[in-house]
Amino acid sequence: MLHAKKTASAALIALLASPLLANVDNVAKVDVSVDVSAVNNAQAATFWANLEADLENALVARLTTRLPVEEIKPDEDGKIDGAQIMVDIREVELASAVERELNLGDAVLVGDVTIRDDTDMANTDTYELTVSLENAHVIVPDGTTVLLSTDTTGAYTRLVEAFADGVVSRLK
Repeated sequence: MLHAKKTASAALIALLASPLLANVDNVAKVDVSVDVSAVNNAQAATFWANLEADLENALVARLTTRLPVEEIKPDEDGKIDGAQIMVDIREVELASAVERELNLGDAVLVGDVTIRDDTDMANTDTYELTVSLENAHVIVPDGTTVLLSTDTTGAYTRLVEAFADGVVSRLK
């Protein structure tokens, strides 16, 4: 009997020590918003102009098996069946090619992610997600020559993909 209590206690401690993940089977809604005031300059604002749609599309592409065929409408109590994933990008910063040459970590997306499920509160989670080119795993194979240019489209795409991957990885 004492052994069973110890085992149960150890299992409870292991459960509490593990990171919280939302157990999301169905996603009813994906919404991304970008705080344009977080963009430091006009050139950057122009560059990041499509971030909201691009990140939302990247998330939807990764969640196709969890999305409904038809739009889900709230019930009579205003509750939506399924998880709602809301991302608020509050800092957008992409370093110029010259700055990236010195420090890849200068390019970063930072956002608050909220997962809400009106019908299952266990599927609720809120966290800050930060993705930089350093943690987006930009890898150059041995023997490859790197040419620096002012074209930062690849960096933009990799940041968007890494952010979407980060959100989806927190869903069970």
